[in-house]
Amino acid sequence: MVKFAYLPDRAVLAVSGKDRVSFLQGLVSNDMTTVTPDRAAWTAFLSAQGKWLADFFVFADPHGERLLLDCDATQAATLRTRLSRYRLRTDVDISETGYAVHAQWDGTAPADERFPGSADPRLPDIGWRMLLGHVAPDVTADALDYDRHRLSLGLPDGVRDCESGKTLLLEANFDQLNGISWTKGCYMGQELTARTRYRGLVRRHLLPVEGAHDLPEPATPIMHDGHKVGEIRSSRDQAGMAMIRSSHIHTPGLTAAGHPVSIRVPPWFRLPQKGGEG
Repeated sequence: MVKFAYLPDRAVLAVSGKDRVSFLQGLVSNDMTTVTPDRAAWTAFLSAQGKWLADFFVFADPHGERLLLDCDATQAATLRTRLSRYRLRTDVDISETGYAVHAQWDGTAPADERFPGSADPRLPDIGWRMLLGHVAPDVTADALDYDRHRLSLGLPDGVRDCESGKTLLLEANFDQLNGISWTKGCYMGQELTARTRYRGLVRRHLLPVEGAHDLPEPATPIMHDGHKVGEIRSSRDQAGMAMIRSSHIHTPGLTAAGHPVSIRVPPWFRLPQKGGEG
């Protein structure tokens, strides 16, 4: 059965003006020149030190006049302010929109071309995203269903799974989920991101975690033999995400809040190797 859900925790910003592509190109981790009306990009906005501040999907509207940023609603105002600081003399305007973000999965691709939409660029199995002018009346699922779907695939929810000003993109697997372009050139935080890749400096990873009981609240330590080796991030019931030391990804006997937990390595994940291979 096709699942179609409205995602009320998302908001959409519009970046317009003739310099919109080059403006974002110098600020975010992915290549904005690849964005077309039927192809979105998932990207991150980093601090100057190369740490995660926000992530979002970028769509091109069908009329070719704007780039649309599908972001976490709690970050929309801050993201707009942060991006606006870099406008300087560029022909760029950043504004809020009334688009309602929807997701569809477990079925064929949506056929409505009246609104911006694209296959989710992270993984084929996650489905499609659409920016509609209103909340669709014919939804067959809700945001909780979508969250369970996301967790089953091991995909990060930036605000809930990343720490602002602390998390590296490779720790959150942006490199394995099509969130980074290694060929586009410089952008904010690019130097540390590239150095992390080529020196093999990723010592922890964000991965799915499962428990026999409902998982505890975010930031609960994951323990092994009395030592903290990770911590719980977002979760729903007995499935969630955890930031775990790379050396303990396959370690048995992990616990959180006194209950057994196990790391579930998704099929798309590979431990990065020094020099960017693997």
